[in-house]
Amino acid sequence: MYLSEEKTFSPSALSTVVHGHFRLLYPGPRGAFVANDEPKFCGGHTSATTNRTTFPLNGANFVIRSGHPSWSLGVYVSTLSNASSFDDFSPTLVKPFFRQNDAGSFCYPINIGAANVSGVADGVNVTLQFTFDGGDGLLYQCADLTLSSTATTVLPANVTCSNVTTTASASATPSATTRSGTVPNSDAKASLVGLLTIASVALMFL
Repeated sequence: MYLSEEKTFSPSALSTVVHGHFRLLYPGPRGAFVANDEPKFCGGHTSATTNRTTFPLNGANFVIRSGHPSWSLGVYVSTLSNASSFDDFSPTLVKPFFRQNDAGSFCYPINIGAANVSGVADGVNVTLQFTFDGGDGLLYQCADLTLSSTATTVLPANVTCSNVTTTASASATPSATTRSGTVPNSDAKASLVGLLTIASVALMFL
């Protein structure tokens, strides 16, 4: 699913794309986005927010924006009250790694309850870790949630989703050390063409 949203231009747009290759738009990320901190755990935010998003236990959607023309992403979950390190997350993916061959803003389905992770249930506080690989190093953002069996996805007012012809591939196999910062072998082929494409899309959506 492709996502359309209001776009504004800023003089720092190109720099932001090069150094901050993806952003979590929904659910709300833990803390303010800082491009230089994206390679760090939870984008540099080690403490859970007190303003958690009420998020569907089943049948939800999340929204990200990417500046890479080809990338992969997977989502882990932690049931700890204040997940503060990579080790706090279950090794079981609640959204298995998939590949997308396009840049822009997208929404994807996620079913946290169906992943059969111990401790995941209606009313439980959890943290999702979004692990993104565009080919030149892993980037991370987190979202602190309260799961609800009756909640529905509530996107920001300026965001809508619609179908597109470009769809994500279900096959993307990261290496065993993905969460600790090693680039997955399947995504390590960053090219000059890719970098030029990143620059060209900067003015389009940042």
